[in-house]
Amino acid sequence: MRARLTRLTALLFVLVLTGALAPALRAVSGAASPQGTGRLVFIGTYTGPTSEGIYAFRFDERSGALTPLGLAAATPNPSFLAISPDRRFLFAVNETSAFGTEKSGSVRSFSIDAATGKLTELSVQSSRGADPCHLAVDRTGRFLAVANYTGGNFALFPIGADGRLGPASAVLTNEGSGPNRARQERPHAHAVMFDPGNRFLLGADLGIDRVLVYRFDPVRGTVAPNTPPSATVTAGAGPRHLAFHPNGRQLFSINELSSTVTEFLWDTRTGTLAARPEISTLPPAGPAGNSTAEIVVHPNGRVVYASNRGHDSIAVFATDVRRGLSLVEIEPTRGQTPRNFALDVTGRWLIAANQRSGNLAVFAIDAKTGALTPAGPLAAVGSPVCILFVS
Repeated sequence: MRARLTRLTALLFVLVLTGALAPALRAVSGAASPQGTGRLVFIGTYTGPTSEGIYAFRFDERSGALTPLGLAAATPNPSFLAISPDRRFLFAVNETSAFGTEKSGSVRSFSIDAATGKLTELSVQSSRGADPCHLAVDRTGRFLAVANYTGGNFALFPIGADGRLGPASAVLTNEGSGPNRARQERPHAHAVMFDPGNRFLLGADLGIDRVLVYRFDPVRGTVAPNTPPSATVTAGAGPRHLAFHPNGRQLFSINELSSTVTEFLWDTRTGTLAARPEISTLPPAGPAGNSTAEIVVHPNGRVVYASNRGHDSIAVFATDVRRGLSLVEIEPTRGQTPRNFALDVTGRWLIAANQRSGNLAVFAIDAKTGALTPAGPLAAVGSPVCILFVS
């Protein structure tokens, strides 16, 4: 009996050394099978000749390599994506201006097949405004907020336990305009997000140069204007997207029309914002006609990233709660029109979506400075405009 156990132990040792036991260990532990190796990444696109909807990739966090899995779901203009806190459901806007007889886009929910990356549509609702361009899920996973760009409003939707969306429970409208007559003739809602405490809903409106703040009740699902109801950026700056610092006390707005970033100090109790001076995302001789797109704060809280369309680059800033932002570098994105970019959960990698050149560019992140270094070959995908990691 002892000899038999000795032989079995020796065999197991050999199997571990050769890797032959790995599939069995993965099956026992519940880890991903070879076909599911790597983190899922979904890409939202503008549909047309080169794209049909949402695409899936696997991302190797050791090498930074992207492996295409193909079309995850065919759906029109899924220009921004979000995921439920439990990672079971994906939500996408359809940035269009007609939904049935309404002058509206739509919003959809999907279930996620973690093994294949395929998406199964669960529900669709009118977004209650034309050209929805951004969305966010609250921390309870029970509510979805959407920003309608041409509609100029924000809408709130209940999410069922099965991932299905109900009709909008609230539509939030604003009034006003800005000095840029071509882009700011009226409100243009461009981003929406919940604060880290899940007590407030914030929205960036490019058309009226304001960051709107609403009180949010995650139990009842109600929203109401805060007091004061908004904070302003420099006239004509055009706030586009927002990002909170991990400390929950700083909020950053990337301003599309002025190619700047505004840092706000956030009062977690009252939901009020105090603006600091803006900082440019461009070098001194930056090109005329540039516009910005995305802003992301590194999980370590020491670095802020902001993308330039026209200069085709990502500006890297060091951040300090007392001194504010300071420029570290401006790195080319290896393609044209970097619309959106995202960091992986480890904070070691950044992937940029170059819309016009139809590619994804991976960058390694310096752990000390946050500086970016190109890594690996470009991955092709038609008109990419949003990147969503599934952790």
